[in-house]
Amino acid sequence: MKEQYYDALLNIKTGGNQKGFNQSIHYHRYESTPYSALETLFQHYEMNSGDRLVDFGCGKGRLNFYCNYLFNASAVGVEMNKNYYREALENLDSYLKKNKNGRGEVSFQCCLAEEYKIDPPDNRFYFFNPFSIQIFMKVVNNILLSVEEYPREIELIFYYPSEDYIYFLENQTVFELKEEILLTGSVHNPHDRFLIYRYSADSITS
Repeated sequence: MKEQYYDALLNIKTGGNQKGFNQSIHYHRYESTPYSALETLFQHYEMNSGDRLVDFGCGKGRLNFYCNYLFNASAVGVEMNKNYYREALENLDSYLKKNKNGRGEVSFQCCLAEEYKIDPPDNRFYFFNPFSIQIFMKVVNNILLSVEEYPREIELIFYYPSEDYIYFLENQTVFELKEEILLTGSVHNPHDRFLIYRYSADSITS
């Protein structure tokens, strides 16, 4: 019911999962984050209109529109699949017809995650296990290079985080765990959670 409710509220269509498999073993099949999980996340985690979220493997753009509607935050969707990219653009047209007075910009780019150029305003990054650890390492390196050039606080948001991602972050990067958000029923599935990692201001200036 929540899938239909929020899609109707935002005037978008984001249901369905990817049929078949990607040709590359490094990119995982698309699955949108459930709205029920997003509700739980944003009961504990706040964004503001000055934030700019980048969703890697955004699919049809669900998270982008949800965050823009809820917080007036800007959001960039990065999607390698041309069909999903086109659907995201169609959703953008529909969303803007119903939300003309909203603040913050929603945009999409059709490219590989590691080829996305991190912009200085980008400060929140979302991952729903979209690709292999090899690609993830390249993306994180791009983020850190951007922070070196334009110092700022960065937060990485993970839904259903993989053990490879966690190990890499905690052992080979300056990111530190800020918060863990468990979802209802996660006792039976310990992976069903959000993890928030932060590159703190102290780390930047030290």
